Amino acid sequence: MDQSQGRPRGADIVVETLERLGVSRVFTLSGNHIMPIFDALLGTNIAVVHVRQEAACVHMADAWGRLTGEVGVALVTGGQGQTNGAAALFTALAAESPILLLSGHAGLSEIGRGAFQELAQADIARPMTKASWTAASVDTLADDIARALRIAREGRPGPVHLSLPVDLLEAPAAAAPSLPLDASIRVGEPGADLIAAIAAELGRARRPLILCGPAACGAEGHGRMAALEAASGIPVLGMESPRGLNDPSLGAFAEVLAQADCLVLVGKPLDFTLKFGEAPAVAPACRFVVVDPDPALVARVDPNRLAVSGTADALPTLEALARRLGDEPRPDWHAAVREAVDYRPPDWDDWRGSEGRLHPVELCRGVAAFLDRHPGGTLICDGGEIGQWPQALVNAPRRLINGVSGTIGASLPFALAARLHDPAGPVVAVLGDGTFGFHMAEFDTAVRYGLPFIAVVGNDARWNAEYQIQLRNYGAARAQHCDLLSSRYDRVATALGGYGALVTRAEDLPEALEDAYASGLPACLNVLIESVPAPVIRRPKAG
Repeated sequence: MDQSQGRPRGADIVVETLERLGVSRVFTLSGNHIMPIFDALLGTNIAVVHVRQEAACVHMADAWGRLTGEVGVALVTGGQGQTNGAAALFTALAAESPILLLSGHAGLSEIGRGAFQELAQADIARPMTKASWTAASVDTLADDIARALRIAREGRPGPVHLSLPVDLLEAPAAAAPSLPLDASIRVGEPGADLIAAIAAELGRARRPLILCGPAACGAEGHGRMAALEAASGIPVLGMESPRGLNDPSLGAFAEVLAQADCLVLVGKPLDFTLKFGEAPAVAPACRFVVVDPDPALVARVDPNRLAVSGTADALPTLEALARRLGDEPRPDWHAAVREAVDYRPPDWDDWRGSEGRLHPVELCRGVAAFLDRHPGGTLICDGGEIGQWPQALVNAPRRLINGVSGTIGASLPFALAARLHDPAGPVVAVLGDGTFGFHMAEFDTAVRYGLPFIAVVGNDARWNAEYQIQLRNYGAARAQHCDLLSSRYDRVATALGGYGALVTRAEDLPEALEDAYASGLPACLNVLIESVPAPVIRRPKAG
């Protein structure tokens, strides 16, 4: 507050607007440009989580957005603080996660004169966001914040970036923000004609599938997908993995996808995860129905194969279809799809690691049993190869993965946000040793804020995803430069105030998990594993 005039500063307006519009938590890393906002946050009901690297606070906001459906808010300083944070926007964009990245910025009065940490920050973030701009006036800051929160949630959810010049944050406003502030969104309801056309097309199909994008893979979306499948008898599946039809959580899905004669894409872009709809992944005669908030995505489908298209949001479309569709007599098809998705190779139960190492299957069986003993948990999967195994083998009420971007490194920040979201249930992150290196300092953040979780690090002492590419494409003799040290990551956690243990035998893993959980601390289990490729699940051909 401008004490001499009794007028709010720009920073006060930013914070007051966030609070009025329901923001309860900000993930941040301090820096020169945003210290007025730190000052304005004092005495408010907005909790501050102060992290160790800017990308980590954006990842935390991403996880918060996915778990709650609210806009996760990250606050970073300008210059390299903004570029560090912006690096995490790509993960959130592909995951369709509603977040707002607020970045400090050189003062408007100094732009073009060589200002401290002057960068075209809005331009840097724009390709990785739904919208990105720089505030232009202290008197429009409240509208900027409201607009940003609205864009993040409207249509296909995603990240928004707003740069806040420091001179606007320090300047007194002419008046307090006008009321009411409006960040309400326009819900894209599907029209009755669109739903009727989809119902008619599905009525002609013998082997239909309904596929949904990442925005439908949260708790609310899973409920609506299940309700639609129960009402219609049509298999409804969410797709949020960069492995696409090789998503290990979808088992042998690729087999039944190739048999489908109608694909209904509800908020699911036709992209590399579906092999662009091309044969042999998708049958040439398969027809498409596309419902998406973005009408431009309809153009990705061959017009000769497009049966129905319309513009609407995913969740209300699922709800409207569940009300309209009756249970068609396709029990054999439904059973075939579910059997394929649930399939896991039976010989996995026999796989064992060599002396002093676990096979990833053994690691995941141990984690699965732990989460069965302690229900209500959150599972986080991260890493190129090791991150795929728990997606195939471990179930939990809530799950966070890296998402369609395929980027790695977010699991430790995700774990902190998951613990804040649910202070009661266990939070377990399964990640690789390469992944651990991205944000290991966030164990310090977890200790400072009292946020216990268990990081199960599958340590094969290499960048295994890239190593597997080298083996496949170039041969063992040319598999070079991807090795790491077999480091004691458990000791990193203990050095930062957490709990750590080394695990080299499968029979020791259950007790190690229980000890980590009982410690009540952020914990790292450093599990030595075999260096094997991620699973690609196919059923053996008959005969």
